[in-house]
Amino acid sequence: MDLMHERVDLVTALARARSPERPGPDTSAGPAVRAWPGPPHALPQGAPGQLDLDRLLRLSLAASDGSGRLRPAPSAGGLHPVDAELVVGTGCPLPPGRYGYDPLRHRVHRLGPEADGTLPGATVELSVTPRRTVSHYGHRAWPLMLLDTGHVAAALWLAARALDMAEPVLRLDGLSEGPPAALHLTLPQRAGRVSQPEGASPPMDVPAPGELLARRSAAPPLTGTPSRDALRAVLATAVQASAGELAWCAAVGELAWCAAVGEPQPELVESAPDGTLRRLAAGEARPTLAVWAAGQAWIADAGAVLIAYGCPADADAALIRRTHLRAGFAVHLAHLTAVRHGLAARPVGSWQQADLGAALGAPPGRDWIVHGLALGTTHPDEEKTS
Repeated sequence: MDLMHERVDLVTALARARSPERPGPDTSAGPAVRAWPGPPHALPQGAPGQLDLDRLLRLSLAASDGSGRLRPAPSAGGLHPVDAELVVGTGCPLPPGRYGYDPLRHRVHRLGPEADGTLPGATVELSVTPRRTVSHYGHRAWPLMLLDTGHVAAALWLAARALDMAEPVLRLDGLSEGPPAALHLTLPQRAGRVSQPEGASPPMDVPAPGELLARRSAAPPLTGTPSRDALRAVLATAVQASAGELAWCAAVGELAWCAAVGEPQPELVESAPDGTLRRLAAGEARPTLAVWAAGQAWIADAGAVLIAYGCPADADAALIRRTHLRAGFAVHLAHLTAVRHGLAARPVGSWQQADLGAALGAPPGRDWIVHGLALGTTHPDEEKTS
């Protein structure tokens, strides 16, 4: 992601992405996968006591067809700008070293030897090829690429849990040094699935591999108001995943969450401290959200829309990166929760002039919408492009 760090002023880029300016004509997206040097290598099966990198990547990043548009993590426009490099230490089926991953062919390319200080296990470093997303979204691409990276980090995190690996050490700190996101996978220390505490929140539970491969963004329309129980669970997931209830998250309160609900009583609701839903504002918000979400009219009829907001206009580049990465991560987990509660769901990442705080009477420029997840109880044909 060097282009984002060194050649792009993220503060200016985000302000422009939030403006009503429309992108120009589409350009070529270029290759769907980075041209890694050297010959491709198959991922060997892991022996007992080794990390199963083959299954981990199949559950999180591998494409389901040759176009590359059917990966388990969603991506704006199905463009998939996120690239993955593996830093492999001891205890893995691959020899120690650095590898580039090709999700279309499910192969790795050896890029070099292991560096001094490489930890046992493996680290997956995530970066982006901006051209892919810029080709369609133009100046609106920069926040979308950060959200996509957060989704990919969540896909890897969930895959590790599905395979009974120890919980990865996840870095989404927004710092410009090194990759914007990374997950370190430690060597197995136990066998068998760890039982969950009674009453544990479903999205933080251990997912089944089939759940991860089945995830798709539902195509509009997404009508039908979710039940209060389902909406409460989806909101709880997002809050837990982005505001302090996961070990990797150090900064509490940088993102807030609410949901715009339709019938029978249009309102904005949020999670109360006791886990119930409480009203944030009365009235119908979905038509305004449809305008703010790049004019996607179908959002006005969605059963509900989960909203992450924060990232003020004066946020620096580190805060912009951090909030967008964490919003993508949290929405990915919330999507899984929604599916577990029988809902159809679709992430919504492009937002213009979406100053939610100002719309609710707060000072302008403080609480901008960062990410969203449209929800419904209907299940139209699933889209095959995200």
